Amino acid sequence: MKKVKIGLIQMTCHKEKSLNLNKAINEIEVAASQGAQIICLQELFSSLYFCDTEDYDNFELAEPIPGPSTDALCKVSKKLGVVIIASLFEKRTQGIYHNTTAVIDADGSYQGKYRKMHIPDDPEFYEKFYFTPGDLGYKVFETKFAKVGILICWDQWYPEASRITALMGAEILFYPTAIGWASSQDEDTNLDQYNAWQIIQRSHAVANGIPVVSVNRVGFEQKGAMKFWGGSFVANGQGKILYHASHDMEETTSVELDLAEADSLRVHWPFFRDRRIDSYQPITRRFIDEG
Repeated sequence: MKKVKIGLIQMTCHKEKSLNLNKAINEIEVAASQGAQIICLQELFSSLYFCDTEDYDNFELAEPIPGPSTDALCKVSKKLGVVIIASLFEKRTQGIYHNTTAVIDADGSYQGKYRKMHIPDDPEFYEKFYFTPGDLGYKVFETKFAKVGILICWDQWYPEASRITALMGAEILFYPTAIGWASSQDEDTNLDQYNAWQIIQRSHAVANGIPVVSVNRVGFEQKGAMKFWGGSFVANGQGKILYHASHDMEETTSVELDLAEADSLRVHWPFFRDRRIDSYQPITRRFIDEG
């Protein structure tokens, strides 16, 4: 058996970056006190979700990675002996910005970063205005406690991303997330959207035989047109829900995973063995038609 405890921090955010960073650090300490060894923060945790408007002033929120926020988190990581997964707005250079997650190992060392590959552009989610698509490819990070694969929010909808990350040796898939409901929607639509979001990620767990950890923000922000639906969850390699957060409360929790389960699952459900890799070339096309 290979047991590891995962920490999830589902929280509301403020306009002032320093308040969010301090709040996150406090909650990391709470998660660590619960025994969490790998702690994941939500997408863009250090600010409000600014992508609900196209505003050039918001580029001032970005920072280099490594940079001030990762420096602060490295100190916390070293003090507590925990791995931290931290999603930030990265300024790469003048005019090039990314939606990026940094990984900090349990000794406080910066391990590297993953840049979000799939960038949405929907009402209240104008991310293409801010973010250049990731160019580092899919990534797996060898931490003290596990090999972790990081994907970010909109990446959740793409089985190709989870499959590639799993094939690279990820033992757990983490999805820092910022997703919510339009305040004008009815409850049936809200439920359908949430269920689809959770089901697609649970399917990644099943298809790859490894746990999925999804950490979302919660509450109304800025204009109040979007309510982030929380609902952070952990699913094991059979898609079973091990933890499910509320839709309207801040929550910090830890969940134990047995990473050794992957071996048994992949023996009894040998999806990796039976993949027909010789037949998958068409997936690289935008659409399969005569053109």
